[in-house]
Amino acid sequence: MADTTQAYRVLETSHPPNYYLPPEAFIDGALVRTRRASYCEWKGEAHYFDVHGGDAVAHDAAWGYDRPQPAFGSIAGYVACYAGPMDACFVGDERVEPQPGGFYGGWLTTNITGPIKGSPGTQGW
Repeated sequence: MADTTQAYRVLETSHPPNYYLPPEAFIDGALVRTRRASYCEWKGEAHYFDVHGGDAVAHDAAWGYDRPQPAFGSIAGYVACYAGPMDACFVGDERVEPQPGGFYGGWLTTNITGPIKGSPGTQGW
């Protein structure tokens, strides 16, 4: 569905990294923008995409920022995906695990250590 060596790895406190991919990394038709929006105090207003692959659709499973805050200007137009709804996501050759809890979109690899926000009882950090 997507492949790149040009992703941005974004780190946030108590989160595994999110990977923002350039839109050209995705196959044509994979991303369909939805009406959903959210706001991050650090990056600004996000918009969401349904991710299409074959006959499957993962609703609101990717997001991006058209005009992020200046400190995150590099990710403008790039797209991050939740690992959970995907068949598989990889960093290099390593298959990632989704960040616990389903709210945050971090990608866990074996070199990430906790505590990790998202598990039960950690939403209020």
